Amino acid sequence: MSLGMYQLTIPPAIRALTTLRHLLGKAAAHCEARKIDPSAFIGFRLFPDMLPFASQIRIATDVSRLCVWRLSGAEPPKFSDDEATFAELAGRVETTLAFLSAAQPAQIDGTEDRSITFKTAREEITLKGIDYVQRFVLPNILFHTTTTYTMLRHNGVEIGKADYLGEL
Repeated sequence: MSLGMYQLTIPPAIRALTTLRHLLGKAAAHCEARKIDPSAFIGFRLFPDMLPFASQIRIATDVSRLCVWRLSGAEPPKFSDDEATFAELAGRVETTLAFLSAAQPAQIDGTEDRSITFKTAREEITLKGIDYVQRFVLPNILFHTTTTYTMLRHNGVEIGKADYLGEL
C-alpha cells in the first residue's frame, strides 16, 4: 500500500489538533484548580519576541485548514483571530477538526505535483504539493503543538509525554 497525500496530511493534522484540544483542557483545569486567571496563559510568551500562547493554537489551526483548502479547494472556516479564553481556543480547534474530518481522500490524493503558492511573514513561496506538506505544513503543525506543550509545562501544568502523544 502506498502512502497518498491524504494519509500524509489529514491523519497527522487531526492527531496534532486532538493533542491541542487535550492540552487546552488540561490548562483550563489547571487554572481552575489553582485559581489562576486564564489570561495569564493565553497571553504568555516564553520570550518577549515570541508569539503568545493563543497564537500557537491559531497558527496550528490555520496551517491545517489552509492546507486542506490549498490542496482540495474546499472552502475553509474563517476565524476572527481574537480568541481570549481556553473555551474559545478549543472551539477554534473543534471547528478545524470538523473541517479536516470532512475532507475526503479523493479531494487530496493526487495533489503531489500541484503548485502551491503562499505567503509567509518574509516572502511568497511556491512549492509542489508534496513539498508543501512535508517541508511546511507538517513541521509547522508539530512546531506549534510542541510549543503549546512546552509553554504549559513551563507554567506548571501537570502534563507529560503521554499527554502529547495521546492514545496510540
